[in-house]
Formats: sequence, structure tokens, C-alpha cells
Amino acid sequence: MKKTLAGLKPGQSGVVDGLTAAGAVKRHFLDMGITKGVRITVERIAPFGDPIAVRLRGYSLSLRRDEAAKIELEG
Repeated sequence: MKKTLAGLKPGQSGVVDGLTAAGAVKRHFLDMGITKGVRITVERIAPFGDPIAVRLRGYSLSLRRDEAAKIELEG
């Protein structure tokens, strides 16, 4: 099983290996700069686990946990 962004804890980071999303969701990820080889760091997770605040390419972004599960990481 591949490691995904949803499995990281605050302060942990990973490098994007691929996206399992398709269609409009995949396009949305690409538009936000989530592409293969980009390092993403989890900054915060909301008290009930959704959403997740991440940092990549010098900016912060919030993702739902189900979206984060579609972002596969290396390793």
C-alpha cells in the first residue's frame, strides 16, 4: 500500500509520487501546483481530522482528508 498525504502527522513531509485522482479533481490538484516531485509538509490538522493544512511551493493550502488520500508520496 502506498503512503499518502492523509497518513502524515503535523510537521512531517513527503515528496509527491503520483495522484490517484481523475478528471476535474486531478486538474484541480495540478492547478494548485501538486505535481510529481513537489515536497509537501503538513502544518496542521483540524481537531476532528478534516481539513488538513499543508505547505508547498511557498504557500499554504487546506485539503480535505479524502483529497489528501489521493496524493501518493514516495517511500
